[in-house]
Amino acid sequence: MARFLLRSLVSMAVTMLLVSAVLFVLLEAGSGDVTIKILGTFATPEQRASYRAQLGLDQPLWLRYVTWLAGNDWWVDDRIGFPLRRVANSQTGEWEWWTEAGGQLTRWKVDGDRLTALRRQADGSTRPEPTDHLWRTAGDGSEFFWGVDAGNRAVKWVRGAGTEVWVLTPAGFRKKGDGPQQYIPLQKGLLGGDPGQSLRTGRPVASTIFPRLRNTAILAALAFVSIMPLALFLGIVAGVCAGRPVDRALSIGSLIATATPEFVTGIFLILIFGIWLKVLPAVSVFLNKDAVFGDPRLLVLPVLTLTAVELGYVIRMTRASMIEVMNSPYIRTAVLKGLSLGRVVLRHALRNALIAPITVIMLHVNWLIGGLVVVEAVFGYPGLGLYIYDSALFGDFNAVEAAAMLLVMIAVVTRLIGDLAYTYLNPRIRFT
Repeated sequence: MARFLLRSLVSMAVTMLLVSAVLFVLLEAGSGDVTIKILGTFATPEQRASYRAQLGLDQPLWLRYVTWLAGNDWWVDDRIGFPLRRVANSQTGEWEWWTEAGGQLTRWKVDGDRLTALRRQADGSTRPEPTDHLWRTAGDGSEFFWGVDAGNRAVKWVRGAGTEVWVLTPAGFRKKGDGPQQYIPLQKGLLGGDPGQSLRTGRPVASTIFPRLRNTAILAALAFVSIMPLALFLGIVAGVCAGRPVDRALSIGSLIATATPEFVTGIFLILIFGIWLKVLPAVSVFLNKDAVFGDPRLLVLPVLTLTAVELGYVIRMTRASMIEVMNSPYIRTAVLKGLSLGRVVLRHALRNALIAPITVIMLHVNWLIGGLVVVEAVFGYPGLGLYIYDSALFGDFNAVEAAAMLLVMIAVVTRLIGDLAYTYLNPRIRFT
């Protein structure tokens, strides 16, 4: 058992590492120039080049992958010369990067050729302090300084040789003539729980993805609790009563449910319960992040849609497995011995019949988490599926990569749970 778990954990780690590398390369190569989507098609080549540098997209691909996976604070602080510190913003709760200089949390800015430290105060505000004595001299005689700016980036300024940069503000682009010559966006990396900044929202991905994951987890859990026990029960009934009217009714009903696309079922339910009867919300409008707890009716139609689609599939798989087991020689022997049908089903057939449906169920746990794009889009439900869809359309590869790795982790964990469930259902299976 211990060897099996250890081997499974190593396999999970290798799988996730390989998937992360392939996923990163494909998304980085296939996203195109994301600065066009951020700045618009009328942005000049100079503006796009400036913004690419600010996002760190001018770095080599291998370095961006290492940064995305393992972070870069562990080597950037040597370049800066001050220890890097990550602290929460007092208002938003989101993480910010600072340096610890002179015992105080500090950021930096340059006006002309003057270097100014911004000392963080207890209330979250900053106090400027001239620090021109911190300029360092390079081998060519120029003066430079590495520090952390207000954009959570390590930046390099050269005194008297400021670069013209374009800064994106709510009012549009503003040109600055004393900008840094090099940018390194700071992050802890995926392994440190910091997959970077969302290009679409400008906020840390970790701050935006987990509320969406929570919403999807609630929806998926309710759908799972509704679907799986009912589907297994009806599948067992259909398998035991194979060829009878109840089996034919369940088979036809499950086939219709499986063949109907999610968006058709969702729209049909919206028309009946949301528009005609007006007993349930037609769309899942979240006025705040905890709206699902304040009004559970927002979940009813999405859960019913998922139930209608998934119920038929699991019923048919369970029915087929039950029929195969009921036709086995050992089941016929038990019947010939005079055992009741209920005892034969519960004591002898059920465990073996559930092995195939368990595989389907474990696979569908991952689908319920990540494959809800259609259902969430139909109902406007702010979950992980809709998050991935919106981020992919925008080309927000940081958000898509983080969400995809969450789905990969869920997939490998559910596979492990499925393997453990096999040994409980069938003791002949051994950990080898």
